[in-house]
Amino acid sequence: MFRHLLVPTDGSDLSDGTIRRAVSYARETGATITFFHALANLAMPPQASIYGDPVLLDPAVVEQFGKAERAYAAALLERARGMAEEAGVDCDTAVGNHPVVYEAIIEAANRHGCDLIFMASHGRRGLAGLLLGSETQQVLTHTDLPVLVFRRPGPAAGNDQEVQPAPVAPAC
Repeated sequence: MFRHLLVPTDGSDLSDGTIRRAVSYARETGATITFFHALANLAMPPQASIYGDPVLLDPAVVEQFGKAERAYAAALLERARGMAEEAGVDCDTAVGNHPVVYEAIIEAANRHGCDLIFMASHGRRGLAGLLLGSETQQVLTHTDLPVLVFRRPGPAAGNDQEVQPAPVAPAC
């Protein structure tokens, strides 16, 4: 059974639902959790610039954005810690600063010795999926660790607020 979960959070309602499910799972199995938030990065990776040159921003803007992002991450992770502690689940928190979110998630899982990545998927399809990308899909295709994915059910399922498990085989 899995003993140490990495649970990435972005602060969305779907992510909060996934945190609740991960805490429940950890309580039932005796696992520990590392909650993780990847800090947003204003510096785009070189391959992201459509014009080939990096976007240069005023350093003061970057500094203020960084402070706000760290405060946001601290609040998210403290809320997740509170949920785990209330349920009697051992947990830790971590932040990562990497221009590529899925790589930050995978690196965090490896660095903290996690044996399962327990994350949400917004289920974006079509143009939204192409433009916004899917961090979950990238994690699934780039990690050797098993990944448990929770996603919002489609409209036919009725309640679009409930987080449902999506069967996903461990990534190899």
